[in-house]
Amino acid sequence: MLNSALPRRTEARWILAGTLLSAVGRGLTLPFLFVYLSDVRELSGTQAGLVIGWYGAVGLVLSPVGGALIDRFGARRVVVSSLLVEAVGTGALALVHTVGTAFAVMSAVAVGNASVLAGQSTILTRLTGADERQRVFGLHFTLLNLGIGLGGVVAGALVDTARPGTFQAVYLIDAVSFLAPVVILLALPGVSDRHRTPEKEEVRPASGGARSGGYAAVLRDRPFRRLVGYGLVLTTCGYAQIQVGFPAFATRVVEVTPRIVAWALAGNTVVIVVSQLLMIRLMERRSRSGVLAVVGVTFAAAWLVLGLGGVVAEHHALLAAVCVAACAAVFGFGETMLSPVLPVLTNALATDELRGRYNSFTSVIFGIGGVIGPVTAGPLLTLGGGTVWAGLVTAGCLVASLLALTLRPLLSADQDGRIIAQAPADGRTFTSS
Repeated sequence: MLNSALPRRTEARWILAGTLLSAVGRGLTLPFLFVYLSDVRELSGTQAGLVIGWYGAVGLVLSPVGGALIDRFGARRVVVSSLLVEAVGTGALALVHTVGTAFAVMSAVAVGNASVLAGQSTILTRLTGADERQRVFGLHFTLLNLGIGLGGVVAGALVDTARPGTFQAVYLIDAVSFLAPVVILLALPGVSDRHRTPEKEEVRPASGGARSGGYAAVLRDRPFRRLVGYGLVLTTCGYAQIQVGFPAFATRVVEVTPRIVAWALAGNTVVIVVSQLLMIRLMERRSRSGVLAVVGVTFAAAWLVLGLGGVVAEHHALLAAVCVAACAAVFGFGETMLSPVLPVLTNALATDELRGRYNSFTSVIFGIGGVIGPVTAGPLLTLGGGTVWAGLVTAGCLVASLLALTLRPLLSADQDGRIIAQAPADGRTFTSS
C-alpha cells in the first residue's frame, strides 16, 4: 500500500524524505515551547503567550508575501532561503534569556516558516502528475505527523526543566534537521525554478494571460473564494479548537487529567499515521468537494462525542475519558480526508503563474483560524458550562460542510477529482520547482 502511494518521480520521493527528517526535529521542540519559555527561561505565562502569539501574527502577515516571492523567484529558491532562516532562528532559541530576545528570535523563526508550506506544496505539485497528486499529499501529511510524533516521544524522555541544557540540545538538533530538506533541494537536478506545464495535464490560463494581477487575480476566482471561505470556517471551528478548545473542555468540563488529554492527542497521531493510506485509496475518483463536506460532518461528530463526555462526566468518569479519546480519534479521521484534498483542489484551481499565491492562502487560512479559535475558545467555554462552545463549534463545522456542497457546481469534473488525468505511458511528469 505504501509503495502505491509513493510518487513516480525520484525527486518527489526525496522531498518526502526531507519532510520526515525535518519533522522529527520539529517534534523535538513543538510541544515544549511554552514550557521552555515559562519554566526554563522564567518568562511569565502572559509573556510566553504573547511571544507565541507574535510568531503566529508575523507568519500570518508574511504568508502572502511568501506566495508572491515563490511566483517571482521560484519555489526552490524561496524554500531553501526560508529553511535556512528558520534553522538559524530555531537554533537561537537555545540562547534566549529575556522577553526581548524571545520576540526577536521568534520573529526570525516566523519569517523563515512563512513561505515553507506554500513552497513545498508548489514543488510537490510540479513534481507529480494529476493522477497521483492526492496520494502524494496524503503521504506528505502522514510523514509529517509521524516525524513530529517520533520527535515528541524522544524529547519527552530527554527534556527536564531542571536541566536547561536538555532544552538547548533539542533546539540545536531541531535547527540542524532543517538542513536535510535544504541539502535535498540543492542536490536534486530535477528540481528547478522554472515554470513548466505537466505533459497531458490541463492548466488554467492566468487571468489576462499574464503573471500580472497578483492576489487580485486570485481573489477574482469565484470557486477559490468559496474554498477559502470553507477553509476559514473549518479551521476556526476545527483545527484551531483541537489545539485549544479541546484540551480546555476536556480538563475543565469533562474533568479528565492532562495525561488523558496527552494520550488522546497521541492517539490522534496514531490514527492519522495508520489510516491515512487507506483513506487515500477510498477517496480515489470521488468528488473532492463531497469529501470536504464529509470532513465537516466528521469534525462535528468529534465535537458531539466530546460534548457527550461532558454530559456523562459526573456519573461515569471512565466513559467520559473514553469520549475524550474517541473525539481525538474521530477528528484524526477527518484530518486524513482533508490533508490530501485541500492542497490538491487548491492547485487544481491555480494557474501556474500564480501557483505560489494560491498555495500561500493555505497558510493564511490556518493562520486566521489559529488566531480566532484560541481567542474565542476561552470566553465561550465559560458560558453554559461549555455547552455554548460545543454547540457553536459543532454548528460551524456543519456550516463548512454546506459551503463545500455549494462549491461542487463551480468546479469542472476534472477539478473536482471525478476525472483524473492519466500519467504518460513512460511515467514522466515534468521538471520544475
